[in-house]
Amino acid sequence: MTALTKGRNTPESVGDNRVGPLAAAERLFVGAIAMRNAAGLLVAGQTAAGLVGIGCATAETDNRLGADSDLAAPYKPGTFRYANSAAGDEVTAADIGSLAYVVDDQTVAKTNGGATRSPAGFIDNVDAQGVWVRFDEALTNAG
Repeated sequence: MTALTKGRNTPESVGDNRVGPLAAAERLFVGAIAMRNAAGLLVAGQTAAGLVGIGCATAETDNRLGADSDLAAPYKPGTFRYANSAAGDEVTAADIGSLAYVVDDQTVAKTNGGATRSPAGFIDNVDAQGVWVRFDEALTNAG
C-alpha cells in the first residue's frame, strides 16, 4: 500500500462490545470470565497457563459439540467484580494495581499458582463481595 495523497474515511470500532471465535468443546456462561488462548480462540476462565483474560461474557455461547470457530462469543472488556480466592491466594487491598490470576470462570487469585494460572487483568478494587478486575487484553499482555 502507498502513502495517502488525500483524506480517507477510516473505519473505527465504537463501544466496548466485542465478539471472538470460540474454541471447540467450550461453553461460556453469561457473566463468566472470558479468556483468549494462544491460537486466538476464546475459552472460559480456568486454571491453565498460556491464556489471557479479555473480559466478561455477555451471552451464553455453547460450542461443546462444535469445532474451533464454529461459533462466535460476545464479550465486553472493562472492570467487573468476581469472586475472591481464599487463604494465601486471597486478594487484598494491598494488591490493587497488581495482576489477578484466573482460578475458574468466576474466581480470581493473588498468585499464578506456581505458573499454573493465567492473568485475568489488573486488580482495580477489593470489597466484601469480591475483586474488581480491569480487563484490557493489551495491558494484561504487557504486564
